Amino acid sequence: MKKKTPQINAGSMADISFLMLIFFLVTSTMDTDTGIARKLPPPPDPTVKAPDVNKRNVFNVLINKNDRLMVDGRASDITSLRADTKVFLSNPSDDPNLPEKRIQDIPGLGSYPISKGIISLKNDRGTSYDMYIQVQNELTAAVNELRDELSRQKFGKRFTELTDNTSIEAIQKAIPVSISEAEPENIGGN
Repeated sequence: MKKKTPQINAGSMADISFLMLIFFLVTSTMDTDTGIARKLPPPPDPTVKAPDVNKRNVFNVLINKNDRLMVDGRASDITSLRADTKVFLSNPSDDPNLPEKRIQDIPGLGSYPISKGIISLKNDRGTSYDMYIQVQNELTAAVNELRDELSRQKFGKRFTELTDNTSIEAIQKAIPVSISEAEPENIGGN
């Protein structure tokens, strides 16, 4: 008579495999996609005519298919974009070629000159994602630095350190994010 071979209990092996799978899922980190934190404006009302914007109030930023940057019709570099944007938005010397300012009474700040400047960003369909993100980062950093400077001047701390909603809203009203993005198209360029 043949001797029976003992069988391995596979039920406990499945339990161990399941526990190991759960352990690795819980302890490993998974990269999550992040995007640009920006609230999109509501869709425009087709019955309302777009307001006329003075040419001096528009800061044109173009990125061509070769990732070359043009700022207000002249070749530029990503390294100078932040500084150029800050000068444009703040217009510290009231240059007649830079944006106009309107005086507005802001709770927490009093009467403050707000720039009418708008940043117009346009890119080619062939623009690399990396260059697009670099330009977005520089434009956002310029606004953030202006907000930090004003916050330090008025409240003695950086904008990101403010906890009072009135102060935060005052800085946001004094230095608004005015970035207009056009739909990508074939701009071309060398």
